[in-house]
Amino acid sequence: MTSDLQEARRKWFQTLDPVLPEEMVGLWRGEGIAADHPLDGVLENLQWFGKRFHPDLKADALLFQWRQERLVPIEPCFFPVRTAIRLAWFGRTSIARNWFLRLHKIFRARATTARLTLRTIDGAETAAMVYDRQPVADFFRRVDHSEVAGMMVVDGDDRRYFFRLRKIDQSIDEAARVEGLPR
Repeated sequence: MTSDLQEARRKWFQTLDPVLPEEMVGLWRGEGIAADHPLDGVLENLQWFGKRFHPDLKADALLFQWRQERLVPIEPCFFPVRTAIRLAWFGRTSIARNWFLRLHKIFRARATTARLTLRTIDGAETAAMVYDRQPVADFFRRVDHSEVAGMMVVDGDDRRYFFRLRKIDQSIDEAARVEGLPR
């Protein structure tokens, strides 16, 4: 069963223009959009930065802030999505944030963790980031020239997690140098 806020967010998302996968290439800063989803507030509590999409359309699905000058790509398979949703209340605690910050090195992705492709949702084809080892796809729609809205869809779950991404005004190579990211 979905809430009124979930329905309102879905309707809003459907009004936005589609995005092509190639338009997503670059570094994006993320922020959750409240929608009565169990994961609302969890990523922000854990210092989520956003996402990075490479020219070959592979993606660092989850980038987290580690110290002031460094972003760390995290391997999503360490956190099975259905378990993460069930334990979302814990993900909003200071204990979870402290543990997560201390364990970044263990959870660090050794390669990209998702890929961009075109997918159809609600009758429209748009860019989607499909996770390599999770039953999850993030669909994207354009808000304006430098911002997209995202809607995370978990197979078998009617609830949707909504977020926004703002493009960082740098090339991926510049961002890698500035942020200390692996190339």
